[in-house]
Amino acid sequence: MFTGIVQGTAPVVSIDEKSNFRTHVVKFPQELLPDLELGASVAHNGCCLTVTKVEGDLVSFDLMKETLRITNLGDVTVGSVVNLERAAKFSDEIGGHLMSGHIICTAEIVKILTSENNRQIWFKMPNPELMKYVLHKGFIGIDGISLTIGEVTKSRFCVHLIPETLQRTTLGVKRLGDKVNIEIDPQTQAVVDTVERVLASRDAALQVAMKADSVA
Repeated sequence: MFTGIVQGTAPVVSIDEKSNFRTHVVKFPQELLPDLELGASVAHNGCCLTVTKVEGDLVSFDLMKETLRITNLGDVTVGSVVNLERAAKFSDEIGGHLMSGHIICTAEIVKILTSENNRQIWFKMPNPELMKYVLHKGFIGIDGISLTIGEVTKSRFCVHLIPETLQRTTLGVKRLGDKVNIEIDPQTQAVVDTVERVLASRDAALQVAMKADSVA
């Protein structure tokens, strides 16, 4: 599990490309290296990856075909910078919200509004059906960053960013057309899906009752 509080950014220094498979080598910040072992989980732009090799500050991660297809990590090239967060421990402070590191889709940046000490970024979801999980003032994970949702329309939503977030994460250098990884808040998803199932079950029961009445 992760908290959505990005602990650092790091460049991808090499990529070993294979058929439907990749290995990324990332130059880790020194402060994230202590006790890092093989098999550890680290979120890259919010996507949970497993450490496969550690050589000094160079850390390797394998990416499967599905990861490359669903996330923006498939667009990463040598020199690209990614947001990093190591897996949370039981004693850690939950400064953001609990996140699984499982990316549901990518969203496109369609508008950036900048004012003094603030930035508003608008995102367009690839499937309007997913917008039922995007609620005003709810939580969402964007490239591994826990953020509060601002305004919401049928296919778009925005977030408001303070200078600290822009400085500590890659969102500060994002441009129009860039894709970001999206993780829906699991609690929101569970509530929405449960309500939909209850309503569907109620409607089905009403239909049965109406048919029975008509026969009678």
